Amino acid sequence: MEEYIPKNHLEYPNFTMFQMVERIAGQYPDEPAYEFYGRKTSYKAFVKRIEKAARAFISFGIKRGDVVTLSLPNLPQTLDCFYALNRIGAVANMIHPLSARKEISFYLNLSKSKAIITPDMFYEKTVAAIGDVKQPVKVIVVRIQDELNPFLKAAYVFKKGKEYLRFPNRAEDILYEDFLKLADYGITLPENLFDPNKTSVILYSGGTTGTPKGICLSDLNFNACALQTREAMGETFRTGLKMLSCMPCFHGFGLGINIHAVLIHGVCCILMPNFNDKSYASMLARKKPNFIAGVPTIFKALLHAPGLEKLDLGFLMGMYCGGDSLSPELKKKIDAFLKSHGATIQVREGYGLTECVTASCLTPRKVSREGSIGLPFPDTYYRIVRPGTDEDMPLGGEGEIILTGLTLMLGYLDNPEETALALRKCSDGKTWLYTGDIGRMDADGYVYFVRRMKRVIITNGYNVYPEQLENIIDSFPDVSYSCVIGVKDPRRMQRVKAYVVLREGAAGDDDCLRRLNRYLEERVARYALPREIEFRDELPKTLVGKVAYRLLEDSANADAPQT
Repeated sequence: MEEYIPKNHLEYPNFTMFQMVERIAGQYPDEPAYEFYGRKTSYKAFVKRIEKAARAFISFGIKRGDVVTLSLPNLPQTLDCFYALNRIGAVANMIHPLSARKEISFYLNLSKSKAIITPDMFYEKTVAAIGDVKQPVKVIVVRIQDELNPFLKAAYVFKKGKEYLRFPNRAEDILYEDFLKLADYGITLPENLFDPNKTSVILYSGGTTGTPKGICLSDLNFNACALQTREAMGETFRTGLKMLSCMPCFHGFGLGINIHAVLIHGVCCILMPNFNDKSYASMLARKKPNFIAGVPTIFKALLHAPGLEKLDLGFLMGMYCGGDSLSPELKKKIDAFLKSHGATIQVREGYGLTECVTASCLTPRKVSREGSIGLPFPDTYYRIVRPGTDEDMPLGGEGEIILTGLTLMLGYLDNPEETALALRKCSDGKTWLYTGDIGRMDADGYVYFVRRMKRVIITNGYNVYPEQLENIIDSFPDVSYSCVIGVKDPRRMQRVKAYVVLREGAAGDDDCLRRLNRYLEERVARYALPREIEFRDELPKTLVGKVAYRLLEDSANADAPQT
């Protein structure tokens, strides 16, 4: 098959995200929009669920422009609420449900959220976080078992859910099933108002300092990304096809690709609320999805996952990798695995940032160049410039990757300084996103990722910013200073390790380690917690007196298993 070349320009309707779903539902009302542990929801039923939740939000006091935080995994209620908020012009503030208490407080304060929706298992942590929030915040509690069939529901409640049945226990909070009863069918839902300059979604990422930044994204950003993704994939999205949606919806890759891009094209999302090797392999074997998208750790797990030894993967039409660099060695192993299991595809690598929703570059169908992250999406343009400038590098020369197009964020929430650093108007009159990544481009327009300019650890596809974590560790009373690094890990690609120098007189004993770990658990998301903390009398320094973190990285990685 000859190389697929995507169209250079696409048409973008002036629709909200909800309207894009509503349009496909009008065409294929009886086709499944999503499936959750065997229960399928048709597009027609999906729209009804969305509008019911929209009416409930209005009765709950939520109006256009208000922010509601969704602290949820990939559940049916998550999709219903996300599009319901969009339906009424409210803003969905998407956060990791494993966020630490202090992080939740930060997200609620920054976004000025009026409500938060959380699973019952995290209710107590959420209520504790609200104690540090400036404005009143109502809590809506979701129970996973409400979306399970009777047999699975009984089993789940018996094994996990029974201890959470007492929640919520504050008078001002409400169960999701009771929240839905607030839906008033006597009111008229507001008009769908498309505004390309209005924030509809807030996602989070680190800024240049590593401090979490709220990334403001519009309907146009998400719709453009979804339409460009389908075109760049070069696949025929149609009803009857399935995407295994395991990437979380609070992640740009999960929400933008695994959910929105497939939903608006009539493809069914098979929702996975969490990931482990065994469950992923089981879903792959039982559901036979046509598309899978994830981070390198997911695909690496497939190489050794139980139950896949004899599975024919001929049903796969596309496998897409993002969130971290895919090494040439791992790509060769994955491609060989696919071929030996009857698949006619190869894994395709993408590149992007949450500041442009997610992917904006993808290796072409059936074609790859070693080390390349592919070609830019339609209506998306890349340049390689001297870092921090508007000066283009010579062809093939290394410089900072910058890009422009319809998916660029509106800006960082209430942070004009960081926004000005990331989004810059150049001499061509266009606004470009400065990625902070070093890359190069060849004569055919293929882009190559080389390295990151700023310190970042990527573990299981999530970004962990060392400076942010160091600031939290250094605020512990017994700590003088610290250094956080990433160490190669065969499962996570990298794991977080912290080197800590204690204040004079502090004992680096087991009790100190336990107290420090408890301190961090309240302030740091579980995925970002250090897997190892090493006390030292001092740390190596550079000539200007800064901690020589690269020396610590080199030493720790010298003995680490290769990924």
